Amino acid sequence: MSKSPLSDPLAWRSVAAPSLAEFEMMARDVFARLPAQFRAMCEGLVIQVDDFPTDEVLDHMGLESEFDLLGLFQGIGLPFRSDSAPVQMPNMIWLYRRPILDYWADHEETLGAIVAHVLVHEIGHHFGLSDDDMAAIEKAAG
Repeated sequence: MSKSPLSDPLAWRSVAAPSLAEFEMMARDVFARLPAQFRAMCEGLVIQVDDFPTDEVLDHMGLESEFDLLGLFQGIGLPFRSDSAPVQMPNMIWLYRRPILDYWADHEETLGAIVAHVLVHEIGHHFGLSDDDMAAIEKAAG
């Protein structure tokens, strides 16, 4: 009978929170599992991972703590784009590693499920989707 890693505190010595690069790889993996039709409509969308939102974002959103925001869509959602508008910066989705890790520590969900939820939610803003639409896409990516 082998010992459970949970019962051996030394088994956790080598476990570390994912780095920014590892987190970005996880986000790309989650994105790759989204429905192909959904991913095809995301052409040009930039997914960026950072530890925290900037002070400017926190101030703009009226947030008190850098841990209050897990992700952010910045840009003009597809329903509101116009071909006659001047050239604009690409739409971006920011995933904030440290707030997501903090959320993960306090909840029963897996880290991958949380990243998927935040990513789909922020992409949903890109498309102007409802919460029900986003839930269906998350389920399909499961």
